[in-house]
Amino acid sequence: MAEPSGAGCSIPLDDPGLDIAAGEEFLQEVFQILLEEGVRKSTDVTQKVCDWKEPQELRELLDLELRSDGEGREQLLQRCRDVLRFSVRTGHPRFFNQLFSGLDHHALAGRFLTETLNTSPYTYEVAPVLVLMEEQVLAKLRELVGWSSGDGIFAPGGSISNMLAMNVARFRRFPESRSRGNWDLPRLGLFASQESHYSILKGAALLGIGTDNVHLVRTDKRGKMIPEELEKEIQRVKAEGSEPLFVCATSGTTVLGAFDPLNAIADICARHGLWLHVDAAWGGSALLSPQLRHLLAGIHRADSVTWNPHKLLMVGLQCSAFLLRDSSVGAPRYGFLPLDASWAHSLILVPPAPPRGSCSAAMAWGPRTCSSGTSSMTCPWTQGTRAPSVAAVPMASSSGSSGKPWEAEGWPSVWRGRSVLLGEPRDWGNTPPPQTRLHPFAPHRYLLEQVKRREGFQLVMEPEFINLCFWFIPPSLRGQESYPEFWDKLGKVAPAIKERMIRRGSMMVGYQPHGSHVNFFRHIITNPAVTRHDLDFFLDEIQELGWDL
Repeated sequence: MAEPSGAGCSIPLDDPGLDIAAGEEFLQEVFQILLEEGVRKSTDVTQKVCDWKEPQELRELLDLELRSDGEGREQLLQRCRDVLRFSVRTGHPRFFNQLFSGLDHHALAGRFLTETLNTSPYTYEVAPVLVLMEEQVLAKLRELVGWSSGDGIFAPGGSISNMLAMNVARFRRFPESRSRGNWDLPRLGLFASQESHYSILKGAALLGIGTDNVHLVRTDKRGKMIPEELEKEIQRVKAEGSEPLFVCATSGTTVLGAFDPLNAIADICARHGLWLHVDAAWGGSALLSPQLRHLLAGIHRADSVTWNPHKLLMVGLQCSAFLLRDSSVGAPRYGFLPLDASWAHSLILVPPAPPRGSCSAAMAWGPRTCSSGTSSMTCPWTQGTRAPSVAAVPMASSSGSSGKPWEAEGWPSVWRGRSVLLGEPRDWGNTPPPQTRLHPFAPHRYLLEQVKRREGFQLVMEPEFINLCFWFIPPSLRGQESYPEFWDKLGKVAPAIKERMIRRGSMMVGYQPHGSHVNFFRHIITNPAVTRHDLDFFLDEIQELGWDL
C-alpha cells in the first residue's frame, strides 16, 4: 500500500502508542488517592463536609486553564487531590442536603466496573454481561411493583424516565405521531399534582405538548393529590375541547414526602381511559419494606413507573428505572426509532445477505430481545454506565449486617443494609441482637422526637415518610408568633443558618419555602452510616449557628 501523500517519515506500528506500564502505575496512585481522600475522608465525621471557597478564589486555587502542552504526572495527581478536597463530600454522615447521600462501597465497585468496561448495553453483542444484568434487575423491580411481566429501561435520571412515560402514553394513543409528529393531534391534556416534580412541565415543553397543557391538580394540606379535584380538572379540560391523555401520580414528593392515593387515582384513569404514570423516583424504595409498602398501595395498577435506586438504595448517580406494565406498548417499544435491518447492521454482527427488511434475520446473531438500543431517547451510553451499578447491588449479597438474605422479601441483604429506610439493625445506644430488626424509621424517628422535645424547634407537619420539615426559632423570635412580622423574619433564619454552616463546612441540609410556609429545613436520612451522635450534632449545630439571629 502506498504511503499517504505528504508523509515524511515512517509511522511506527509495531508497539502501542502509549506507555501501558506507566499508565497502570499512574492508576495505582490514583486509586490510593481515591481510597484515602475520596472514600475514607468522605465518610469520616472528623473531616469537613465541604471546604467552601468562593468561585473566584476556587478558580485561582485550581488553575483550570487548558494548555496545549499538557501536564506532568505529579501535577495530574495533585489535581485529583484538589478535585476531592474542594468538592462536597456527599458520602459524609453529616450531609443531609439531597435525596441521595452516603457512600456504598459495593455500588462504588460497580461504578469502577462500568468505567473500566467503557461500553454501552444497546446490544447483546457489545455488552452481553451488562445486558443480562440489566434485564434481571429490571425484572426484579417490576416484580416488586407487582407485575409478572412488562418491560423497562434504565434512564439517565428521573426527569428522563418521566418524559419517557409521557412519550409512550402519546404514542400508545396516537401511534402515527411517531412519524407525523404533533401536527394532526388534538390539544392534549396532562395532569399532575401541585406537588409533582418539575420534570413534568419540562417534559411537556420538550415533547412539544406545551406547558400550558399541563394541569396541576390541587393537593391537601399534606401534599397529596385530591382525587375529586383530578376528576374536576379532567371534566373541565374535556369541556374546553382538549383530549385528556396522561396522569402523573407521585409516590414520595421531594419536599414533604407525600404519597398520592393511587387506587383512587387509578379508578379515575380507568374510567376516562387515561395513562397512569407513577413517579416513585423518591418513594419507590418503600416497596422493599413490609412496613412501608402500604404507602404505594395500588401502584400495580399503573401503566408505567419511575423508580430511582440512586436515592434510597444508594446506587451511584444517575440510576433511574423506567418500568412498563405492558411489554407490547409501541412499535418499537418506546417509539423512538424503527429497528430495521439496515440499522441493525450498524450495531451487531449479522449473517451474510439477510432477507431485505427482515429484522429477525438481521438480529439473528445477536438476540433482539436482549438489545435495548432503540428503546432509549439517546445513544444508550448514558443509561449503560449505570446498569452495572444497580446490578452490583444484588451481586454484593454478602454485605449488610448479617450477610444473610432478607428473607421477608427474598432480596439480597445489601438492599436492606444500604438504606436507613429499610431498617438495618444498627447501634442506636445499645447494639440489638442480630435477629432484631429495628423499625424502618429508627434514625428518622429519633430525630423527630428530638425536634419535638427541644426548645426552639417546630415541626412544619407530622411526617409520613422520612422527609422531616421543621423551623428553628431563635430566642429573639420566641413568643412573637402573634406579631405580623414574625413569619417574615422567621423566613430569613434558615438561609442565614445555611450560609454559616456551609462556610464552616460542618454539615449540609436543605431549606425551602412551601405554599404559605416560609423557609424551613428539610432533613433527609438515607445514609446508614449516620449515628445518634451525628443527629445530636446536627441539632446542636443549628442551634449554635442560629442562636444570635
